[in-house]
Amino acid sequence: MTYEPTWESLDQRATPTWFDEAKFGIFIHWGLYSVPAWAPVGRGGESYAEWYWKHMNDPNHPTYRHHRDVYGEKFVYQDFVHLFRAELFEPERWSDLFKMSGAKYVVLTSKHHDGFCLWPSAQSWNWNSVDVGPHRDLCGELSKAVKDSGLKMGFYYSLYEWYNPLYLDDFEKYVANHMIPQMKDLVLRYEPSLLWTDGEWERPSQDWRSTEFLAWLFNESPVKDEVAVNDRWGKETRSTHGGFYTTEYGQVHLGADLKLGEKHKWEECRGIGYSFGYNRNEHLEDYMTERDCIHLLVDTVSKGGNLLLDIGPTADGRIPVIMQERLVQIGNWLSVNGEAIYGTQPWRQSDDDAIRYTAKGSTLYAIWLKWPGRRFVLRGVRPSKDTTVSMPGLELAMKWQPSDNGMIVEVPDVSPDHLPSQHAYVFKLSNMQEGVQ
Repeated sequence: MTYEPTWESLDQRATPTWFDEAKFGIFIHWGLYSVPAWAPVGRGGESYAEWYWKHMNDPNHPTYRHHRDVYGEKFVYQDFVHLFRAELFEPERWSDLFKMSGAKYVVLTSKHHDGFCLWPSAQSWNWNSVDVGPHRDLCGELSKAVKDSGLKMGFYYSLYEWYNPLYLDDFEKYVANHMIPQMKDLVLRYEPSLLWTDGEWERPSQDWRSTEFLAWLFNESPVKDEVAVNDRWGKETRSTHGGFYTTEYGQVHLGADLKLGEKHKWEECRGIGYSFGYNRNEHLEDYMTERDCIHLLVDTVSKGGNLLLDIGPTADGRIPVIMQERLVQIGNWLSVNGEAIYGTQPWRQSDDDAIRYTAKGSTLYAIWLKWPGRRFVLRGVRPSKDTTVSMPGLELAMKWQPSDNGMIVEVPDVSPDHLPSQHAYVFKLSNMQEGVQ
């Protein structure tokens, strides 16, 4: 199919199947803002450390005072480039960690709102990681390592730039001579499986020439059949146009109804802490626990979404140990229970808030967010005479019997502490009368 540069035409393109089946991805916010790595701790955009340049210029923001106290009034944001060296960045080590986490795709910030690129962009001469700073093609190095490990590689790209003179003084020229050529270069150079745009909210998609670019991406680019895109293409497009819809720390934009059964593919993105970029001001209590991370993944997937969980590397190229630990913990759970996540579809809401359901064909997965005990009832399910009940990773058959509105399951005498995984307990119901509803 050939797509026209109109939303009516572009919205007919389905998000590629691989994205829906993947369920779990890693977001990476890394750039000059990783040097100061500071923001006030709390919920919302005011606590995003990657907004450091914007916030350091606002006398009413805590970052303004922090910057002057630590670096002085004469230290400008551009001076951070000499401290962004990425000398400990090992892309293969990163990709090995992502593989261990159970994630199926990775999205790196190729350029955030400060305009600094992590690849040798001709449109950002002397303001990219090859010309200055690390003198390395960070996008290229990570892309190769991620693809070599068998994962899908994607890029975040900010449409706007806070202080680019061309953006501020001649917007049309900025789009035509800077933004669109830059995005095309990113696609042609690295052939990503996903393009995750942002910074669209100041202008409508027509001004950004988004439909024109997407028509090129879907019709002519080398990734036209595989590439997935999000919904951030103009101030009117979130949860309305583009590819998959995006939520951020649970916030749904433009009033989209992303309840269970939402048929349009969506993705939740958030950090393990309150910030996307690394924030040295956060403490242990500001990070999600292992249990929190696993429950977020289960809840999101049970409602038809993907989870794009963010990490914020340090300026020298290390992934903070607590973030590594959380990713490995998620991976350990998925190594046992991945069949209840990957390639599944949402089923229906339970009347018990402690249960989430996913389905695959005639197999239903009942995922308890707490240990249900030796005997429990699953309401609203329809077993057949051939139904069997088991737990992934545990070679024990479980007895069950029908009830008035579902089935009663009896768990063998096994301690929860001796189960192959913790925090979320998967019961596999095979040969059910109904699968996805």
